[in-house]
Amino acid sequence: MLPRSMHHLLMYTTFIRLLLSSLLLYQLMLLKSIGQMGVNYSSKFYFSKIIQLSPIIKFLSFGSKWVQVWLEKRYVGSCHTSEWFNTAGRNVKTGLIASVIVSQWTWAATILQSSNVAWEYGISGPFWYASGATIQILLFGVMAIEIKRKAPCAHTVCEIVKARWGTPAHIVFLGFCFLTNIIVTAMLLLGGSAVVNALTGVNIFAASFLIPLGVVVYTLAGGLKATFLASYIHSVIVHVVLVIFVYLVYTASNELGSPRAVYNRLMEVASKSRLCQEPISHSGQSCGPVSGNYKGSYLTMLSSGGLVFGVINIVGNFGTVFVDNGYWVSAIAARPSSTHKGYLLGGLVWFAVPFSLATSLGLGALALDLPITENEASHGLVPPATAIALMGKGGSILLLTMLFMAVTSAGSSELIAVSSLCTYDIYRTYINPNASGKKILKVSRAVVLGFGCFMGLLAVILNKAGVSLGWIYLATGVLIGSAVLPIAFMLLWKKANANGAILGALIGCVMGIITWLLVTKIEYGQITLNTTGRNAPMLAGNLVSVLMGGTVHAVCSLWQPQNFEWDSTKQITMVEKAKIELPAEELKEEKLMKAKAWIVKWGVGFTVLIVIMWPLLTLPAGDFSLGYFTFWAVIAIAWGTVGSMVIIALPLFESWGTIRSVFLGMFTNDRLIAQVEEMNAKLHAIILATPEAQRIYFLEKEKAKKEPSEHQV
Repeated sequence: MLPRSMHHLLMYTTFIRLLLSSLLLYQLMLLKSIGQMGVNYSSKFYFSKIIQLSPIIKFLSFGSKWVQVWLEKRYVGSCHTSEWFNTAGRNVKTGLIASVIVSQWTWAATILQSSNVAWEYGISGPFWYASGATIQILLFGVMAIEIKRKAPCAHTVCEIVKARWGTPAHIVFLGFCFLTNIIVTAMLLLGGSAVVNALTGVNIFAASFLIPLGVVVYTLAGGLKATFLASYIHSVIVHVVLVIFVYLVYTASNELGSPRAVYNRLMEVASKSRLCQEPISHSGQSCGPVSGNYKGSYLTMLSSGGLVFGVINIVGNFGTVFVDNGYWVSAIAARPSSTHKGYLLGGLVWFAVPFSLATSLGLGALALDLPITENEASHGLVPPATAIALMGKGGSILLLTMLFMAVTSAGSSELIAVSSLCTYDIYRTYINPNASGKKILKVSRAVVLGFGCFMGLLAVILNKAGVSLGWIYLATGVLIGSAVLPIAFMLLWKKANANGAILGALIGCVMGIITWLLVTKIEYGQITLNTTGRNAPMLAGNLVSVLMGGTVHAVCSLWQPQNFEWDSTKQITMVEKAKIELPAEELKEEKLMKAKAWIVKWGVGFTVLIVIMWPLLTLPAGDFSLGYFTFWAVIAIAWGTVGSMVIIALPLFESWGTIRSVFLGMFTNDRLIAQVEEMNAKLHAIILATPEAQRIYFLEKEKAKKEPSEHQV
């Protein structure tokens, strides 16, 4: 039983957090020492320690999160229903939405794959990774506003599909959404388990199950709001580590420490006169001029490989945003006036994560001439190699912390996304349409637990099959790209019909896969994991998938237009009539249309800037000079620093009232609070029952507001 005194409760919560942190730190040190000693997975010592610690960590994690949720309910007034669990009250502000977007979009691939393409293509790699995956977030802000206009009570994207296009389309797009969640989860755990294995020596299969453990615990306790709060904390940690690494490479490191040092070493590594054999260079290591780059240089945007990767990146990431229910859930949870601003700000801040980090750690690996092979790079081992080379054990711990934050935060988003689909689109739609809020909440938590276990099993299967993070990242668009344009048409085009959506998604996917495999066979003579992961087949498959899906849907819709008026989507109902504390003008059509015009202007504007204008402006530079590269490095440092400051400070500033309420409540007597609340309730009832008293109350309130201003004058 919790102590009655809030002072004691605060001490209790603090004690839990300190003890939990100590145990987790001890476990990390234990894993690290095991890796150094070379103890394998079957070690009795390892198993005995994990068995001793795991129940305690699980219990304390749940206890700590339960106390947080209880504090919010007690002092902020949150009503923890199934609606709250899956939509966070639909009242989340700009700063928190932006931090959630940054956190959700920061996968293991963001940290690892971005540095891999920097290692492979030079400076064009980080740029195309960042720009090619930012524009989807900027443009999704338009969809987020359309949800508020046309389906304000929806819980998932597939609910809107069913309301507009019926059951067959609902089943098809439900399949694509689940496939997207599985692909994203696979990327999270493949990258995470590979790096944990490399840095600690823990068996890769054990790491696959340990990573989802903490995610399941706090998501079970707090639902989407817990995911949002955890995402903010994780974003803070990721950006602090990001700034440390960026400044280390370009200002503080003894080995590098300046743009000039990095520039000179990159010129030396790509030199034609470099001897690419033992002992100067190891087998498989980057050495000599870069194939496909202007003058073989790492310091140029004129890179055919970088450009092809950029196109694949753009196509694939449209799928992982528009077809991932997690981003729709975040848009649903946002306050209408915060939605468009949150997505734009989140996209611009997120740009710094792959761009600044890979420009430092990815190029740093090349500048330090680390003996990394192509196979190791494709598994995401470039950043840990650079971190260890620059900081030793401290670097490995920092990177492991950053990666763990990224994987768990994005993983919790996937858990809630799958939970929402299963509860609202399967259970409530086809199994128990009259399910109560309590029943749906129970099903939501069961799905979170079940999918959490599935996450670990999936990672084990893919690791056993030898599938790499880079391969899945590039193949994403082939598998789900065909659903992007039909889903966009669903909210943006009233003529879009159901048959076109179904045919476009299915035909596009099948044709994309066929093209992918045909090009592989023609180009390389055999179809293997290695050959299917090359740029040419991936580019062909991605483009055919997304373009075929959109073309088929557009042709069918023009032939038999639906002319939909959005009445059925507006009739989607909430399970519980939860009180949503929003001003009446928040959902007014004029205000939402103004917000839509704003996000279209700025979203499209920034898209043109970072995908077209920026690359074109770099072309005259050709092979970068020292001055031009220094300017490039300064942009990376500044963007990372300013973005980190904004994403850390803005949510605190916006939520200061709530934070203040909780802290005041902690240090105020419980009995006094109860008496004041009871008195307020009685006075409120009297005012409502007596119109004259209510009128006098408002007059006195206005008079009280005017008096201070008169005194100031």
